[in-house]
Amino acid sequence: MRLPCRGRSCHYPVNACLQPLSSTHYMRAAPLIPLLVLAACGSTAANFSPEQANIDTARAALRGGAPQIALQVVAGSLQRRPQDEAALIVQGDALTALGRYDAAQLSYNNVLQRNPASPGALLGLGRIELTSNPASAESLLLAALRNDPRNTSALNDLGVARDLQNHHADAQAAYRKALGLDPQSSAAMVNLALSMAMTGQADAAVRMLRPLASNPGATPKLRHDLAAALTMAGRRQEAAQILSADLSPAEVRQALDAYVSARAKR
Repeated sequence: MRLPCRGRSCHYPVNACLQPLSSTHYMRAAPLIPLLVLAACGSTAANFSPEQANIDTARAALRGGAPQIALQVVAGSLQRRPQDEAALIVQGDALTALGRYDAAQLSYNNVLQRNPASPGALLGLGRIELTSNPASAESLLLAALRNDPRNTSALNDLGVARDLQNHHADAQAAYRKALGLDPQSSAAMVNLALSMAMTGQADAAVRMLRPLASNPGATPKLRHDLAAALTMAGRRQEAAQILSADLSPAEVRQALDAYVSARAKR
């Protein structure tokens, strides 16, 4: 699962810049943080802005890993229409991707003052809460889903929140629901596999992840997810061989130990 990092810049979608959970109660879930994947934040925005061309351009910049550009583009829309819901949500998503969480919360809360049921704003706030308070994140994501029950990004992130609380069966139900709505959701597929690996179904997880990780265009992150599942399946040597393509020997040992810890804390 990839989570936002506090206090440092992150590329978009949220990637390798990670922050341990701050609450002692949630530290039990800390080994899960480097594993699971947030769905792309571009899907959180509303779809009715009269500044649609600017909003679409900003969303494309977010999907392309350029949150600063997205922020600049959407600023023009907000100068003309300061309370535009779609623009405020895209602004919040861009600020979140840049690690500017306080400013992102202001954008989302500005929306919720006028539309307390806004799925995009609730989803954005839920993502910010994930690293520090997964239970609060779960509540926000459930609220988003009450108003947009087919939102696969919210369902995926709900699974992340539940996995971080060690509620793995409920997490897997959320991932499966997301996949039922969008069978091509790679984030939900990877998260389901990793959640299964942490609950004694590592061999099945390996079977799910290997085709994705073996694709010629697979990212190092996907290969490391497969290595995590292999480690939890007791195949540490094979996992180490995969990790060694990207990591130093010391980093490989550290990663393997973290994967074992994640499996032990289920």
